[in-house]
Amino acid sequence: MADYPAPYLIQFPKLGAADIGYISVGENTKDPLPFAMQRVFWTYHTPESILRGRHAHHRTEQVLIAVAGRIIVTTEQANGDIQIFRLEDPFVGLYVPPCVWHTMQYSHTAVQLALASQPYEEADYIRDFQEFRQRWSPQN
Repeated sequence: MADYPAPYLIQFPKLGAADIGYISVGENTKDPLPFAMQRVFWTYHTPESILRGRHAHHRTEQVLIAVAGRIIVTTEQANGDIQIFRLEDPFVGLYVPPCVWHTMQYSHTAVQLALASQPYEEADYIRDFQEFRQRWSPQN
């Protein structure tokens, strides 16, 4: 299994000013993206009572961005380290490496943009938490 860093926040450039607005940019050819994008998707109008995600990936790396609203992301690494991230600035993304269980809870107005390193493939998902723990626990 490849060695990946723990989940971490990425700050995208914030270009502009309060009186004219801002633009933030991420490009495949340079920082701050740690991988070349193969897929982009977004979620929106998610009820606040719904917990999304609840999975890990075998190979896919992602950067999650709250382009509107607030998203609380909880990550758990195979060694049991749990981190909680509050995304609410559209120029800040969360890098989620493979082999990290993650869940997201959204404010009603939240729009999440996800940049992924792999095209969608159901076999890349591990959706059972116990299977995740067994597969990637430090004892294995």
